[in-house]
Amino acid sequence: MMGKTALINAIAPTNRGLLATEPQKQAILAAIANLEDLNPTPRPVEASNLLNGNWQLLYTTSKALLNLDRLPFCKLGQIYQCIRVETTSVYNIAEIYGLPYLEGLVSVAAKFEPVSGRRVQVKFNRSIVGLQRLIGYISPENFIHQIESGKKFSGIDVPINSENQQGWLDITYIDDDLRIGRGNEGSVFVLTRT
Repeated sequence: MMGKTALINAIAPTNRGLLATEPQKQAILAAIANLEDLNPTPRPVEASNLLNGNWQLLYTTSKALLNLDRLPFCKLGQIYQCIRVETTSVYNIAEIYGLPYLEGLVSVAAKFEPVSGRRVQVKFNRSIVGLQRLIGYISPENFIHQIESGKKFSGIDVPINSENQQGWLDITYIDDDLRIGRGNEGSVFVLTRT
């Protein structure tokens, strides 16, 4: 599809938004809006077969995520959002790289609740921050399995008061391999299925 190609080409040189100039940001937002108009899935939240799975972040305007790259001696690695429709769970995982043997991980777990055909309410309930080696991080799938089995991790592993830490996300485009979302803080997210 031409709209997807235009969006992917606009995103490619920006390192998920970290390197995006103001003109690039405007071009990307225009490409996103064009693609949203062509959304083949009118009620994305109800398309559990499309929504379920592991997604890798291609682009975002989220300051919270992009600022992880500004930590001293750290570079932002891959960012994943893993959705488990059966348990209404979502796992956000950011890999952090820097000094050898000190690769880190920042993750939050949440529950989501559909509130319309394209909006979900998200309530964050657990935060895990630590060194990948100490946590035993191998892959998002393995990590999620450990979380779901009730494992307590080394590092910072704390519950979050979901009444204070919540938001919503509109899924504005989804097909077999691309998803676009717009969050309550005005952030945009473009993800591809892994």
